[in-house]
Amino acid sequence: MRELRLEPVPVSDDLRAALTTAGLLVDDLDGFDRSYFACVDNDGRVIGYSGIETCEDDAVLLRSIVVLPAYRLQGYGRQLVELTVAKTSPSADIYLATTDAAPFFNPIGFVSVQRDEVPSPILSTRQLSGLCPASATIMRLNRPPT
Repeated sequence: MRELRLEPVPVSDDLRAALTTAGLLVDDLDGFDRSYFACVDNDGRVIGYSGIETCEDDAVLLRSIVVLPAYRLQGYGRQLVELTVAKTSPSADIYLATTDAAPFFNPIGFVSVQRDEVPSPILSTRQLSGLCPASATIMRLNRPPT
């Protein structure tokens, strides 16, 4: 498997195209509280993209995880998630919303949570307050205490 690293990227046509092709949201990409990354290998090839939305110092929304089609089913998705989580504060609670990828996130350490267990800054993001369907699964990363 290739060695991967994350490089900060602005919102771009490439990022939008990758997310759109994967059926992910692109309506709320812009914002001062959002950071996006290209996941690149040691040859500089883009493997995928990821993003985080910082809602509070201790609450982060993991968003926009996508592996490009040529690199799927090779273990890169898990690495992309782990590299992205490493960009957050070790004490932050990390949440995500998904309509169909809960089985992918479970082995990484994410567990489903009820909406009433989610902090209001996460629930008030555009993703969770209107863009994602109410039926979306909300998950939180189970991290050991710091």
